[in-house]
Amino acid sequence: MIGYVTLGTNDLPRAAAFYDALLGELGAKRIMEFGSFILWGNKPGGPSIAVTKPYDGKPATVGNGVMIALAAGSREQVDKLYAKAMSLGATDEGKPGPRSDSFYAAYFRDLDGNKLNFFYMG
Repeated sequence: MIGYVTLGTNDLPRAAAFYDALLGELGAKRIMEFGSFILWGNKPGGPSIAVTKPYDGKPATVGNGVMIALAAGSREQVDKLYAKAMSLGATDEGKPGPRSDSFYAAYFRDLDGNKLNFFYMG
């Protein structure tokens, strides 16, 4: 159901480098780019994530209670992706681990303070 999610940034080149490296671990690449907007995905028309400078020209801010959840293929991949995010300068919001019998997740904030997680169900 989700087409794409957009995250605000105040430093597009820095955000682009972060997401190139992090989302590359999931096989995603830039599939659209213009001006102050970059979109990553695995295929055109599939679910994707974008970063952009706000259209209104005001500073990007973090939405309280907003989080992007990214599916991983295994618990091990959650661990690897979380470690990659940390190595790229992300901030910990919850180390990898089980959150219930079948839900395993790791939470972090990107360089602009946007909250994301990697999760595995199973």
